[in-house]
Amino acid sequence: MKGSLSNNIRLLRFLQSEMTQAELGQRVGVTRQTIAAIEAGKYSPSLEVAFRIAGEFKLPLEQVFQWQAE
Repeated sequence: MKGSLSNNIRLLRFLQSEMTQAELGQRVGVTRQTIAAIEAGKYSPSLEVAFRIAGEFKLPLEQVFQWQAE
């Protein structure tokens, strides 16, 4: 099944006291570059990292990441 993964990380970081990509990366155990690539839709995180990111924002996974089937 083809599709694409999108996310609200940039908006959520802004709403969370303007958290930087580096801060989020440090909190979830990845680099700033990885967060940037995930935000841009150029990289799909592992399920574990996706859950860690959602956990940082205290939101369910589906409120941070969305899957659009083609």
